[in-house]
Amino acid sequence: MKALKLFTLFVLFSLVISACQTAGTAETPAAEAAAPAECAADAFGCAVFKPGEVVKIGMGAPMTGGDASYGIDISSGGFIAIDDFGDLNGFKFELVAEDDGGTPEGGAAVANKFASDPAVVAVAGHIYSGATSAAMPIYAKAGIPLLSPSASLPELTTMGSPVFNRIVFTDARQGPPAAEYLYNKLNVRKLAVLHDGGDYGKGLAEAVAAHFAELGGEVVATEALTKGESDYTAVLSAVAAKNPDALYFGGYTAEGAIVVNQMKQTGLEKAIFFGDDGTYGTDFLARTGANGEGAFATISPIPPESPEKEAFDAAYLAKFGKEAGSLSPYTWNGYDATAALIHAVKSVAITGSDGNLYVPRGALVTAVRTLTDYKGVGGTYTCDAVGECNTLPPMFVVVKDGEWVPAP
Repeated sequence: MKALKLFTLFVLFSLVISACQTAGTAETPAAEAAAPAECAADAFGCAVFKPGEVVKIGMGAPMTGGDASYGIDISSGGFIAIDDFGDLNGFKFELVAEDDGGTPEGGAAVANKFASDPAVVAVAGHIYSGATSAAMPIYAKAGIPLLSPSASLPELTTMGSPVFNRIVFTDARQGPPAAEYLYNKLNVRKLAVLHDGGDYGKGLAEAVAAHFAELGGEVVATEALTKGESDYTAVLSAVAAKNPDALYFGGYTAEGAIVVNQMKQTGLEKAIFFGDDGTYGTDFLARTGANGEGAFATISPIPPESPEKEAFDAAYLAKFGKEAGSLSPYTWNGYDATAALIHAVKSVAITGSDGNLYVPRGALVTAVRTLTDYKGVGGTYTCDAVGECNTLPPMFVVVKDGEWVPAP
């Protein structure tokens, strides 16, 4: 009888254990579905999104302060790209624009913020070269690719970074043509060169000065301004003593406009002001007024008219209440960079059997670097081995009757 009771208890215990094991096995596939094999094979793993979660594209730009017009304008182009392309099988994209102040310190801070957010898969930026340079190592460590609309410092693609790419021309193709235009078109023989001390402005000014000298011109002065100041009359008076035919400025509108406004009062009223793409836009016109008349600049080419540009321009006007390109020549670049990153994400993303979206990070880095024949509003982009994706030459513009127009 005792044996029978023990047997009965054993059978009941076995049935309970069996039932528990069966229930556990049935729940495992739903509770812990395996990620795609591509995630395990990827050096940086996968960004994982559950249904309802958003895929984030970051952008680092000056959104406040004297250079805010550039950040606001370029990010505005990016927001329209989200409107146009920001859906992948029900998963939504979001552009997160963070204020980096256009500085190396700000760039590093924003990069750390993006790198710590698992939902950020790529960055359309940064838009300033100094901020970009400081941010690049952080993104490289995190496996986050960049596609900058406007960071043009040549060294950014010669550092060997696997994650940095750009759709703007390098200053190596902006500086020498500016020097040639000054020497050959404007007949300048004595040139003064100023810059704002930043990576972008200094590098571009040095490139112009070097090539101008190679052409046979004389660089009579080279001066670095202190960014953020409001009075450059002492520097400009010293430059005026050298009697230059023209003054080349490398930097942005905040300082460039001050230089223009103080040229006449320091004896430089006959000198030509020649700026870069950082001094272009309606903000420069508003700050300089009549003093800006006759100022020159090199800019990223304005896209030719096309159905795509017409649609973008209409969307920009409807969404933001102003003309596309009025604040900077990089409105369209902001759109194209963001759209191209979305395109790259879609090319590598995997929808898992669990309904989650998986984005292999290393594969995305490769997809951006190998972008080929991507047709945007501003042109068709193919990235080379170091991340240069734009081979267009610069465009020359001049202020005439209070407006920027193509230069002859």
